[in-house]
Amino acid sequence: MPSSSSKARPAPAGELAVRTERRTQLLDVTAAVAKMVQDSGVQSGICYVYVPHTTAGVIINENADPDVAADMEDALARLVPKDAGYNHAEGNSDSHIKTALVGTSATIFISGGQLELGRWQGIFLCEFDGPRTRRLRVKIVPD
Repeated sequence: MPSSSSKARPAPAGELAVRTERRTQLLDVTAAVAKMVQDSGVQSGICYVYVPHTTAGVIINENADPDVAADMEDALARLVPKDAGYNHAEGNSDSHIKTALVGTSATIFISGGQLELGRWQGIFLCEFDGPRTRRLRVKIVPD
């Protein structure tokens, strides 16, 4: 029987409340997620970021130039227009489709107690049916 000292530590987890200001908005949440990783004390592992919503997503993309997020918002609006004769009665079908395209989670390696993001990369909450407050779930799993 394993000793109590060999029991697996529970993975640090938490949640951020993120308030959006527009119907479609990409918000850089990198600093908040990085702080959660730092506060966890995990030096090496995986950070999972997830939004439990059907009209919001998560992506990793360039965060050095805010025009990139604006371009992404514009491109998604062209790909999936708001009013295109959808069947869903709530009027937010475009939001569901955009979420399906970008996804609702991201996985980032942790090394040296920090997120292993590329030089220009950041983590974005993608709002497609705002403004509202969204939940961003973060789980940090040590190696």
